[in-house]
Amino acid sequence: MNPLWIFAAFLFGAVISRIGLPPLVGYLLAGFALNSIGVTGGEQLETIADAGVTLLLFTIGLKLKMKSLAKPEVWAGTSVHMIFTVILFGFLIRMLGISGVPLFDQLTGQTSLLIAFALSFSSTVFAVKVLEEKKEMSSRHAAAAIGILIMQDIIAVVFLATSTGKIPSVWAVPLFISLLVARPILGRLMAMCGHGELLMLFGILMTVAGYSGFELVGVKGDLGALVVGMLFAAHPKAPELADRLLGFKDLFLTGFFLNIGLSGAPTPTGFIIALLLALVMPLKTGLFFILLTRFKLRARTSLLASLSLSNYSEFGLIVGSIGAANGWISSQWLVVIAIALSLTFIMAAPLNTASHRIYARVSGRLKFIETSTRLPEDEPIDPGDAEIAILGMGGVGTSAYDEMRRRYGDIVIGLDFNMEKVAEHQQKGRRVFLGDASDSDFWKRVEPSKSRVCLVMLALPDPRTSIFSIQQMKERGYKGQITASVRYEDQMHLLKDAGIDAVYNLYEEAGIGFADHVCAHMDFCKLKKDGI
Repeated sequence: MNPLWIFAAFLFGAVISRIGLPPLVGYLLAGFALNSIGVTGGEQLETIADAGVTLLLFTIGLKLKMKSLAKPEVWAGTSVHMIFTVILFGFLIRMLGISGVPLFDQLTGQTSLLIAFALSFSSTVFAVKVLEEKKEMSSRHAAAAIGILIMQDIIAVVFLATSTGKIPSVWAVPLFISLLVARPILGRLMAMCGHGELLMLFGILMTVAGYSGFELVGVKGDLGALVVGMLFAAHPKAPELADRLLGFKDLFLTGFFLNIGLSGAPTPTGFIIALLLALVMPLKTGLFFILLTRFKLRARTSLLASLSLSNYSEFGLIVGSIGAANGWISSQWLVVIAIALSLTFIMAAPLNTASHRIYARVSGRLKFIETSTRLPEDEPIDPGDAEIAILGMGGVGTSAYDEMRRRYGDIVIGLDFNMEKVAEHQQKGRRVFLGDASDSDFWKRVEPSKSRVCLVMLALPDPRTSIFSIQQMKERGYKGQITASVRYEDQMHLLKDAGIDAVYNLYEEAGIGFADHVCAHMDFCKLKKDGI
């Protein structure tokens, strides 16, 4: 791997992250900068980029439940949005061609629709990367966005099969059936891999096997990685495997963003056209928002999902390359689509970073678009006689809930934004409600000042969400105590500045808790206490 690629990616990523944008924007800019001085990507970087996308789809499959694709907002929303986008963008592109605008004037009616089709997709890589950085992959809006992206991937596979003349072989169905049959055996093998590097190698092996197997039977390999990942989604070790692959995936995806920037340098006309395509992105975003609200999603859920889909997709480059290879469009369109894709990444990154603040400011103006029918998760939350509330029912939150209930009885409630996790806690007898602490509307449903809650324990993975929660509670008249757990020391200062009463470092407290446990149960400590 070229050391210059790594240096440029680190330099631009570090600078961009310091101004509050995701590092992936820096990787894109690094690619453009390298391209401007004559550095090329080549086959090696393209292989790394492809590996990143394949690993990404495998890890998405690990977290994906098939029933999520059956929701109307996913399958119907995707289909309706794509039809409207292709028709609208195709019409606008054709009108520009008739007007004699350079590059557009080369397009016919059919090729105008081809370009519009390429622009109708949103980037799976971008959306997942942003949602992971914000620790929101289990949220309602993430589920809607990821479901839509998966449906788009399925449509992409159909297009590739028909446009390239690559028809799946008769062995495609037997391959899929054999995977279903082998699923229990593979699951037991996965359980035997332990918790170390063997588990990671198992994940990479399954990714490669899924990709290669589907390619052999004439189906897009990336879809194979996704399908194989979905086979393990219900396995208890699936989350651990996803964590194990995280470092590899992020490293290879850095190559993906670099490769986009290195894909070509636009002419002045090409850059203006790419900028024009980027500036019409609000039409695509607005259509997503309107459609999702029609399927009874709240304005907030619809807005956050739409913002994560506010970009063009790397699939547009694949469509462009097919069109160029078949002589349907000129190769200049490849560069234009690459630049437009990059510009939408740069535009969407700060919007997604500030998405919660954006909604908090415009929520009043968006509420009128919501349907009158309320979904179950939007009903007011009645904490009853609870005096302790724990926000975030992951591993830390669950342990804290059980211990506080053991000590003080049934005056504890928990809240979490993961519907499946909430249902699981409720089945085990815990008083857990569905709610997103980063949602300003959530605090209106709870009304902390009107409840008996006098202690709030924040067990949230993102300190920014904890800070937002503290601010919301104080603004709504909450007078009780607030505590939080953090992973790193610098996060403690951020929460203290926000006005929290106490902050606990998980790693330090884990050591203290371990020592307390030993002293409570080991004879050695008891003997020392008695002076023996």
